[in-house]
Amino acid sequence: MATNIEIEAKCLISKDEYNKVIKFFNAGKYDKVKQTNYYIDTDDLRLKKMGIGLRIREKQDFVINLKAPMAEGLLEKNEKISWKDYEDFKDNGIFPPSSIEEFIKMLNFDPRDMKIQTSLVTDRIEIPNFQDKGLFSIDKNDYNGITDYELELEGNSLDKAKAGLKEICEQVGIKYVDNLKSKQSRALETIKKANI
Repeated sequence: MATNIEIEAKCLISKDEYNKVIKFFNAGKYDKVKQTNYYIDTDDLRLKKMGIGLRIREKQDFVINLKAPMAEGLLEKNEKISWKDYEDFKDNGIFPPSSIEEFIKMLNFDPRDMKIQTSLVTDRIEIPNFQDKGLFSIDKNDYNGITDYELELEGNSLDKAKAGLKEICEQVGIKYVDNLKSKQSRALETIKKANI
């Protein structure tokens, strides 16, 4: 299992601003990566209420991922699982055997109470070490009948990541507004609106 600290600044933007960013930085020349996040919680969203995110990400393989808040950034735990582990969880409620399952139990949750609540598909353009600021991501997200657009910049401190993302937005001529809601929060908050 890989454990790391994730520190990133985020900014929601409009579709026009998204297209402007891609054109301004000629970002269309980079590969677009498609990933699907399957967000996991109890039916009453107890993990979300504690600020904990749990998901299975499908990209080229399947990874179960847990994020828990820290003083600055998020503690992130990642572990590869098999396609069969994902299917067993989705279809039969069998939580993927992993050290994350043990972590969930340590938090006094029963893994049998967990299920996939919703999903979000991201078309992402990633530019590593963008302008020496860090990993820059340009995202188009689809979830529960909603499409939104987001910029993310990872850094080694939140202040540096925010300053870097603000500078990027200023270069393009768009307003930087700090986005405090994660993709998971936005997706979970719109489940009822989508009648899922």
